[in-house]
Amino acid sequence: MSVVDAARQALRQIADADKAPAMQAYMKSDMPFLGVQSGPRKLALKAVFLANRLGGAPEWRRAVLALWREAEFREERYAAIELAGFRLYRDFQTLYTVPMYEEMIVTGAWWDLVDELATHRMGHLLERYPDSMRATMLEWAHDKNLWKRRTAILSQNRFKEQTDTALLYACIEPSLSDNDFFARKAIGWALREYAKVNAREVVRYVTAKGISGLSRREALKNVAQVPG
Repeated sequence: MSVVDAARQALRQIADADKAPAMQAYMKSDMPFLGVQSGPRKLALKAVFLANRLGGAPEWRRAVLALWREAEFREERYAAIELAGFRLYRDFQTLYTVPMYEEMIVTGAWWDLVDELATHRMGHLLERYPDSMRATMLEWAHDKNLWKRRTAILSQNRFKEQTDTALLYACIEPSLSDNDFFARKAIGWALREYAKVNAREVVRYVTAKGISGLSRREALKNVAQVPG
């Protein structure tokens, strides 16, 4: 049995159909849910991935995209994201994976799918290939696609002191005039994460740019007092 078929089977074996409607409603998803919650899903998929190891990067990418493209239930797309980041395939995270992640981001087009890809998959590539990925994130920051712009904004969310502030601001600023909730939320979230290590700079930036509303509230959410 292929890893794709094994993952589908494992998800169906632990599905709770009674939970599925509420999960779908909460996520505002057109794609139905099986009713598999996060904890059991991760445990089941870990066992599947360990038992069905893939031989190389092309095979891994094909499996990820098969789970993603052929998904009938949203948990199958979550499985694709987890397979994409599974520890056995860490060495496969190269620039060759960017088109795969781009497809998943554009076709996923919702926060529960995009944000993991943005902060972990694309963020990891940015850490690993800073020059090439910096250019990619700057390009995405100006893209007409909201989810590519959100990805660019969130790509450094785990970087803490290593955050490239010039890149962060360059990714934020093309979306400052966008009133879309997910653009505004991404701006605030990215700044809030950076404020954990440099609150003074975030306050300065928010003030200098006249950032208001949702983005401002999110950015300054945990800033109780900024040292003078």
